[in-house]
Amino acid sequence: MAVGVDIGGSHITAALVDLEDRSIIEGTWHRERINGKGTVEEIIDAWTAVIKEVAAGLEGENIVIGIGMPGPFNYEDGISLMQNQEKFDALYGLNVKELLAARLHTSPKNIQFINDAGCFLQGEGFSGAARDFKSAIGLTLGTGLGSATFDGHLAKDADRWCTPFKASIAEDYISTRWFIKRYAEITGRTVKDVKALTELMGEDTRIAGIFEEFGTNLGEFLVPFIQQERPEVVVLGGNIANAAALFTPAVNNVLDSNNIHVPLRVAMLGESAAVIGAASVWYGEIVNA
Repeated sequence: MAVGVDIGGSHITAALVDLEDRSIIEGTWHRERINGKGTVEEIIDAWTAVIKEVAAGLEGENIVIGIGMPGPFNYEDGISLMQNQEKFDALYGLNVKELLAARLHTSPKNIQFINDAGCFLQGEGFSGAARDFKSAIGLTLGTGLGSATFDGHLAKDADRWCTPFKASIAEDYISTRWFIKRYAEITGRTVKDVKALTELMGEDTRIAGIFEEFGTNLGEFLVPFIQQERPEVVVLGGNIANAAALFTPAVNNVLDSNNIHVPLRVAMLGESAAVIGAASVWYGEIVNA
């Protein structure tokens, strides 16, 4: 077993993960809001409390912890490099691994960090939509555009949200705000999000065309990404992926026209992906030991 931890600027989510059957152990899921602008003690105390609750019953030296952490961060040594990002300024330059280990009464060697942007795909590669593939690209489609690559062992942030695309950057065309802006341009009406847009489809036939246009944009973005990385599968996550059936035909049309035949899979694990992904960094060291 390993503790999987997903840390954000305002929350921490953690659970105990069974690395043999690659799933979260029932009853161990815990999520708490935290003050990312707090002092060192406040932040470390809050994280420690959640991890201790999840790992209750395990002896300190037997606890192994995988933590998905925002960057910039020295993931190997556990040193925070975040500064002026509205979160965790108090931790700048400190060894978070040693601070947590001391509070958890365990060895720093029992804590590993992974970039949070890669955690979603790490989890999907370990036990979700990309499990049967040796390599993958993952996209989180929502408020922003997240991207990651997976080599069969470790997922990494691909950081392609700011790729030059059309008149600006990719995220301006592949995100919730594009849908809201495009619908307003076509109809003069405003919607809250993509879910609200799908609920209007029965009364507004123009919405289908908007999803098709989004799919074309996504396909054009994916072409060079796939050509460069050569993945066996593309995994789509984030809230927009819930409407995948409405735009993936257009994505596939673009890929087919570029002689690219890579399957598109919708993420399977939801919120669990990041927690399972963080814990899975221990898989080879524990299960195969």
